[in-house]
Parts: sequence; C-alpha cells; structure tokens
Amino acid sequence: MLIKKYSLGPLQANCYFLIKENDLILIDSGDEASFILEEIQRQQLNLRAIFATHCHFDHIGAVGEIQVSFDVPFYLNKEDFFLVERLNETAKYFLGYNPHFLPPKNIKELNNQTFNISGLRFTVIFTPGHTPGSSCFYFKNEKILFTGDTLFKDGVVRNDFSYSSFYDLKNSVKKIFSFSPNIIIYPGHGEEALLEKIKIKLT
Repeated sequence: MLIKKYSLGPLQANCYFLIKENDLILIDSGDEASFILEEIQRQQLNLRAIFATHCHFDHIGAVGEIQVSFDVPFYLNKEDFFLVERLNETAKYFLGYNPHFLPPKNIKELNNQTFNISGLRFTVIFTPGHTPGSSCFYFKNEKILFTGDTLFKDGVVRNDFSYSSFYDLKNSVKKIFSFSPNIIIYPGHGEEALLEKIKIKLT
C-alpha cells in the first residue's frame, strides 16, 4: 500500500490517498475537489471509495464534487450526519464566506466493521469525542492507524464544540493507546508519528 498525504484548504486538513496498484481509497477528502480530481487523473487512479474520520467541513467538503466525476460510496458514522447536513453553514461560520460545497451522496454507514477494498484491508474503530461520530481506520498488517482529529502528533485534541464530549474523547484516546506502541498514527492535521512517542494528558 502506498500512502500519499496532501494538506488542503485554509485549515490544512490532511487528505490521504491509499493506493494499491491503480486503485485508490480516500481517507478524508479535504475541501479542494479540483486538486484531488486533477491528481486522480494525473496519476491514472481508479477511485473506489471515500471514508471520513469525522464530518467537519475541512475534511469532507470536496466529497460531493468528487462524486460528480466518480460514482463511489461515501462512508461515515451516522452520529456525524448532522454535520453533513450543515456543511455549508458551518464552513461559512469558520471561513467567513459560503464555499457552496455540493452535498455528498451515496452515503454508507460506518460501524465497527472490517473492509477489504481492492486488497486494502482495514478495521473501523469508533472513537467519539471530538465529534460524536469520529472514527479511526486501523491497518493491522501495515501497523498504521488513521486517527482524524482524535489524536495528533503533539497530542493536542479539540473538544470544545457544543457536541464534543471530553469523557468520550478520553475513553477514545485510551482505546488508541491500547494498541501496540509501534504503530504509526496518521492524523487529520500535521505529521504522522509513532504512537509510543506521543505524550498526552487528559484529566
């Protein structure tokens, strides 16, 4: 599996291309659809699915426009669907203008299931707290965990939204730290890191 990271948009959210042969899975589309579509075409990739670690606009804003060109499923946890419904409203609040994101379609529900798409095998780990539907994606064979905004390299996680839960976040972070310390986390912002190198204190 080849991983390519692109930090996109005003908030520099990480979009991950997971590539095996010419097949592609997106983890967090970011909010720059034109860039992603150009890269898919330039690299001659076959997009198979889009997954969301959570549904803040900077992580999923590009989904609807991408789906105009690629009729692929968009996977998210149902607890974050309210964020999809208020996608442009929230973006306008934080950006100061309405980006007019197209609404995602072909939405599929994420549970604690295992996927095998084009030979890319991974498990969904439910990690609420930052948002009610935050999820991580664990690639056991590769010892990789995509953590979204639940855990960063510097350990800082945000839980001050009205719908955030510090209690849930603390339990989710504990769940992540129950994994092998030699796995690599790929966060929603910033750089990847070895789990054992991350220091975080939630009290």
